[in-house]
Amino acid sequence: MWLLKSVHYKMKCYFHIFLTILLSLILSSNTNTQIKDCRCKNIELKGRVKIVNNFADFKVKVVNSFADLRVKKVKSFPNNCGEWQFVESGEDFTIQFVNEFPNFTIMYVEQFPGTK
Repeated sequence: MWLLKSVHYKMKCYFHIFLTILLSLILSSNTNTQIKDCRCKNIELKGRVKIVNNFADFKVKVVNSFADLRVKKVKSFPNNCGEWQFVESGEDFTIQFVNEFPNFTIMYVEQFPGTK
């Protein structure tokens, strides 16, 4: 009887460990979309950007260090990676600022915009 309880306890422990690992893998894969060649979801991360509250192309978190993308605000000609001109219409893509579960993180810079 004690052997059966011991096996049952071990199986419960293994099951909890498995669920914890699975959940952490799922959350980590959903919180950070890969940026490659200054593109995310096949959209170039430069150009005219509109800030929206819902249904954005990207959910973005602003951080002070170790950002996925360095963003320079420009008034015109956002032609290089990480150069964003904020507009009300005629956008190339939309963003929503969030605190949790962003597609990627950004940091505002004055020089050297783009990826790492």
